[in-house]
Amino acid sequence: MKRSIAPGVIFLLLSAAVLFSCAKKNSTTQPEIPYVAVNFAINPNSTQYIELNHIGGVVTVTGGYRGIIIYRASETEFMAFERACTYDPTGDSAQVRVDVSGITAHCPQCKSKYILTDGSAYNGPTQWPLKQYRTNYDGTYLYVTN
Repeated sequence: MKRSIAPGVIFLLLSAAVLFSCAKKNSTTQPEIPYVAVNFAINPNSTQYIELNHIGGVVTVTGGYRGIIIYRASETEFMAFERACTYDPTGDSAQVRVDVSGITAHCPQCKSKYILTDGSAYNGPTQWPLKQYRTNYDGTYLYVTN
């Protein structure tokens, strides 16, 4: 005797497949940014980093996975963020760029936007903040590490 699959079973299997594929696309797991050792020091009060000579100043430097953004939050506090977009860090153009305002940055690939005072995402498809590096300022040198 030949057995057939009931239409209801086929519907359930197809529904499960669709739900599984949607769940993968809407994952709440943050994409991993490849690890690169970061350990350097700069003098933020030098003419080489003149943009950091005042509060609210920002520069981009080499290092990290796709570069590092350094933002001067106060006389003694600096923020350092990875330039890899947190939505798709391995995408070809997923390098965050500082906006003209100097207080926000954006990813040209996915259009995610970030606030440089704390690295939080405020617009676009990403839901994760920029990866932050540790900073230590001794009054002369700013040390950036991971």
